[in-house]
Amino acid sequence: MTAVNQKTFKSEIYQTRNMTKIAVLGVLAFIIMFAEFPLPMFAAFLKIDFSDVPALLAGFSMGPWAGIMVEVVKNFLHLFKSQTAFIGEAANLLTGILLVAPASMIYSAHKSKKTAIIGLLAGTVIMAAGMSIANYFCIVPLYQKILNIPTQAVIAMGSQANARIIDLKTLVVYGILPFNIIKGILLTIATALIYKRLSPLLHR
Repeated sequence: MTAVNQKTFKSEIYQTRNMTKIAVLGVLAFIIMFAEFPLPMFAAFLKIDFSDVPALLAGFSMGPWAGIMVEVVKNFLHLFKSQTAFIGEAANLLTGILLVAPASMIYSAHKSKKTAIIGLLAGTVIMAAGMSIANYFCIVPLYQKILNIPTQAVIAMGSQANARIIDLKTLVVYGILPFNIIKGILLTIATALIYKRLSPLLHR
């Protein structure tokens, strides 16, 4: 076997291993999605889960594209159980990408504990801001257009948790934005606690 063939062979093995890891992490993320729970200070439809952690692990160990692919696999599997005409899966995918892509890009530029935390916090800010905009202009209105769920009904759910929520704008400001910040912080803590321990396995 020539040097070129050996290099190609090793590259193919590396790619196959990475795709296997992505598939496994994607399935794991899909399973974790079902272990969701609400926070009492937010509307009942806003629930925390840690399914973005496997995507963050993939992004940190194999690069941003791997983290994004884990998000794709997770939400593709969830399509078969969708009760939201795929709106929920699209929103979940966008949330994951907005968090995972910047976090793993910053970490990949210079791998250290400090850049990992900076990346995760930056991803949290981008995700929280991005999902606030997306919910205001797209996601919440889509529930009314496609599923005939009145926007006012969604706002009313928010009002039950926080009396300051009276319209879509305040739902975003007092509900969706702080919820996603808290979610990002919890994901940051979880990823920081387990990544180093799992790093040898992820890089094998």
